[in-house]
Amino acid sequence: MMHDDHEPDDRVRSPISDRLESVIDWTGRGTAWICMVLVLLVAFNVILRYAFRLGPVALQELEWHLMSPIALIGMSYALRHGDHVRVDIFFDRFSKPLQESIDLAAAIVTAIIAIIVFKLSLGFVYQAYSIGEGSPDPGGLPYRFLLRAFIPLGFALLGVQAVAQAIRHGLYLFGRR
Repeated sequence: MMHDDHEPDDRVRSPISDRLESVIDWTGRGTAWICMVLVLLVAFNVILRYAFRLGPVALQELEWHLMSPIALIGMSYALRHGDHVRVDIFFDRFSKPLQESIDLAAAIVTAIIAIIVFKLSLGFVYQAYSIGEGSPDPGGLPYRFLLRAFIPLGFALLGVQAVAQAIRHGLYLFGRR
């Protein structure tokens, strides 16, 4: 029996984790719409290129600019729903407490890495903003700092999801099932 598409019945309930994960779900669903925009943009660019022999640089750059929020926000959504990479052939054979211990350790390490990348990327975004970085290509997109801003945002969301998971796995291991 499932609570939603990816939550087993034995999942530890935590109001804090539930709230944090609702933020991840909301941003993930919003990001899914960016995928639709990207598909339409690619189709439009193909039509322009082959039917009219036009290839606006700004529209071509926009394609890869849209990949940034899809990947950076999508990673926290994938982690939330268990769609991340794991060696399940071994993991599934472990006892539930060992699985929870591994997931707790992974969540803590992920949160630490997310915090480090978040902090390091703020300077990167600020530098792009302060110099008014834009595309080096004529006709390209300005305001590259907006694209770069998805790095700290994506890793902040990844950190939020990792904390939510650490809470759940910790509660399971330390008695509140």
